[in-house]
Parts: sequence; C-alpha cells; structure tokens
Amino acid sequence: MRAAAALLAVAHVAGAANPRQAGSDWWIHVEYLAADRLEGRDTGSPGHRLAAEYVARQFRRAGLQPKGERGYDQPVKLVTRRLVEEKSRLTLLHGGGVTPVRFGDDAIVGLRGAPPPSLRAPLEFTGYGLVVPEAGHDDLAGRDLRGKILVFVSGLPKHVSGNLGAHYSSQRERWPAFAAAGAIGAISISNPKTAEIPWERAAKARLAPAMNLAAGDPEACLLWLTFHPAYAARLFAGSGHTLDELFAMAERRETLPRFPLAAELEAEIAVESGSLTSDNVVGVLRGADRTLRSEYVILTAHLDHIGRGEPVRGDAINNGAMDNASGIATLIEIARALRGRKLKRSVLFAAVTGEEKGLLGSRYFAAHPTVPPGSLVANLNFDMFLPLFPLRSIMTLGLDESDLGDAMRQAAAESGVAVQADPEPLRNRFIRSDQYSFVREGVPALAFKLGFAKGSPEAEIERRWTRERYHAPSDDAGQPVDLQAAHRFNAVMARLVEITANRSERPRWREESFFRRFARQF
Repeated sequence: MRAAAALLAVAHVAGAANPRQAGSDWWIHVEYLAADRLEGRDTGSPGHRLAAEYVARQFRRAGLQPKGERGYDQPVKLVTRRLVEEKSRLTLLHGGGVTPVRFGDDAIVGLRGAPPPSLRAPLEFTGYGLVVPEAGHDDLAGRDLRGKILVFVSGLPKHVSGNLGAHYSSQRERWPAFAAAGAIGAISISNPKTAEIPWERAAKARLAPAMNLAAGDPEACLLWLTFHPAYAARLFAGSGHTLDELFAMAERRETLPRFPLAAELEAEIAVESGSLTSDNVVGVLRGADRTLRSEYVILTAHLDHIGRGEPVRGDAINNGAMDNASGIATLIEIARALRGRKLKRSVLFAAVTGEEKGLLGSRYFAAHPTVPPGSLVANLNFDMFLPLFPLRSIMTLGLDESDLGDAMRQAAAESGVAVQADPEPLRNRFIRSDQYSFVREGVPALAFKLGFAKGSPEAEIERRWTRERYHAPSDDAGQPVDLQAAHRFNAVMARLVEITANRSERPRWREESFFRRFARQF
C-alpha cells in the first residue's frame, strides 16, 4: 500500500498520468532544439540565440520568474581562438631526421589557453602526467622538466580512485602543475581502446574556434597538443619503450615509467582571436518558506552544442538531440511539473551556454550567480542522460560524495528504480559536465545517466551510440529513443528536486569526500 502511494505521488509530481503522452511532451522540446534551422546551437551563434529564446518562453509558460541579469538572460562574454593552419607548422626532430606533423591527420592543437607563437623543445614522457597528492602520486617529481614538452597517456594507476583521478586529470589542474614544473608544452596521447570519439571525427572538429571566459583566462600559456596514437608511436624510438607496451600497462592501471625521449618538437602557431557574447537562460520557482526561500537548489543543463562541421554523408549539422536538447527538455518538463507546488527552498533553472567549450557558462554562473553568494545549496545537472532503453536504474555521478545521494536513493526507490554509481570511473564523467563548475565552488552536486551493468546489452547500446552518434550529425531527432524511459526519468528527477528543496538542512559533503575541500562556510 505504501509503495502504491509513493508511485501515485511520483506520477502527480510528473504532471501527467499517461507516460507516453508525457514522453511526447518532452520530445517536442527535443525536436525543436535539434531542428536543422538552429544549426547545431553553437555557442554564441544565431541558432543558439533562437534556442535561448525558446527556453525563456517555456520558462515563462511554466511560471518561472526571470532571474538573469537582463530578464531571463545572463550574458557571458567570451574570447575565441582559431588556429590558422596555413600559417602554422609542427615538426618532429629525431635522430637527425625532420618529419612534419600534419594538422588533423597526426595532431590537434588545443587552444583553451594562448600558446606561444614559436618554440623548440625536447620531449619527456611523464607516464599519466598526473600529480595527485592525496594518493601520493606525482609523475612530475624528481625530473628536470624545465623548458620541456611533457608527453603522457590517458589513464589512472590503481591506487588513484575514479573521482579523485578525474579531478586531477582535468586540464584546469594539469596546466598549473605542468607550468609550475617549468614545462612549456604537453602532448596527450589517447588510448584508441578507451577513446570515446573516433580520431577522424575529433580531427574534423579541430577548426571550430576554441573559447574561454573574457573575465580572466586561468589557463597557462602552454602549447597543448593531442597526438594520433599511430603518429605518437614514433616519439618512443630509441627510448627503450614502445607505445603499445605503455598502453598495455595503462590498461592494467600499472604505474608507468618516466623517461626522456630522443626527440624534439618545433612549433610555429598562428592564432586568430575574437570575442562574442552568449547567454545563460535563468528562471526561478520561488520558495514558500520564509527562512529557506533565500536558499536555492539550482538545476542545470547545457543549451549549446557544436554547430556545423565537416559533412558526414552530406549532413554538416551536429543537431545535438541527446547532447543536450534532451537535458534542456528535462529542465523544462521539471519546471512544468513543479508549477504551483509550494516548495520550501527556491529552485533555479539554468540553461547554460558554452559547456562544449569547457563548461564556460556554468563556470561563469557559479562564480557570478544572479542570487546572493553562498545561497546555492545544491546542483542537479542533466546532460545527455541517453534514454535509449527501458529505465531500470539511474547512474548517479557523485552519488557517494554528499548526502544528496540519500535523497536520490529515496526518490528512485519511490518509483521502483535502482540507483548505481558510475560503473566506468575511468571515463571521468564527474568532471566533464556543468556540475563540476558548482563542485569547485563548494556546492554539492549530482549528475545522471540511464544506468546499465557493465557488459550488458544496454552497455553495448550506450557504447555504440557514443561511437556512432556522439558529436556527430546522426545525433538528431531521427534516432530511436525510449519516450517512456525519458518520462520515468523526468518523474524521478522532479521528485528529487522536491525532496532536496524541502529538507530542513542544507546538503552536505560527506566527511570522506575529496570534494569536501571546496566547501565554504556562509
């Protein structure tokens, strides 16, 4: 009887009795945002502006009050950088030989920071390129790295846990560590067995401009490259090691050796810079409790995608249906479901920009919220949750880092859904979307995917989708989607918001959580 009552409560919060109809309502938003006329919603583009206007209209219809700096909008000023390949050059110097490094085929230049216009430097292999003090791991220790380019492979040693390793694997952590060691550049080599996007697709996207916040660029001035594994193998000639050997060790999560490479890299980098503005869209459902309504639970989903790219079978538009029109549609449907409900705390709904460019919109909002500093108590983030099969469990990123995990377990149990932590921690999901911007500002956060068991048919569906559709034109409204799974997911999320907004105390990081260090006292 109690279980039946809980299910009825969840259905009430979801705002519709017919799961298929509710899923269809969600899908209408996805179809609009992923339509060709929005041209992939690239950050700051006309298509992104159309999407922002659509979200503002839906927020208004759902009864949310504007909470941006200009109505629903919070402008985010950005700087852009684009590599001018015809004026740039990379050359590998090895054993008296000179070998060109081809842009796209062999290497991709990262432009989140401003690289030096020219350099020539020796190479040094630094294992995973990680400095993790809490685990006693330092791939840079005991080496003279001044004036060198550091070469590393992706992965984590066994003694470094998933979320801890994810944090220190982020470029925001690596850059300062490399710069402090005196390095002037880095070459990342991704293991083709674990890379999510095929090299050919990543290479096609390289000509899109990189972006960063105009209000301070935290990245160091380093040359940052990603090498194709086939080309990178030649870096190890004469070193006594092979790249295949190192990949095999990384797959076993062994500690990797560190050693100098018998090669130098010469680079000339020409960059075009510019600026643009793109908007976060922010609305609020005001709380009813006189004491708690000045605190905010913030729900986020990123509105941007990657726009146009090189055509694939004649289609150049990366529509971004699952990534992340799906999350924006969930944001809208939760707002509709909670309309008129008197929650104790206020709930912010933020469709943030620039996630694909480095979590820029959420980073800006977390540092410059449109509510008083310290009033954000929790973040729930919806990004590419992939309703591709029936919902049986929800993968919850950050599940055991704060007591928000308890609220998630309660909300899921009421709907008969299981909860699981990330079964593939080496994919670093916890740092790869907008919740991480709030984590770094001390706000407990969760993010979500449809769950699956490792090695299951669902895992294979997710793997195939990532391989074939992630950041590709085929992530469009023509793909098969389980609307009932989306509806059930949205219902659980609406219930989670209700539980979090109505709890008597602010959510807290767990004592043993690494991310507790970011917590602030207000």
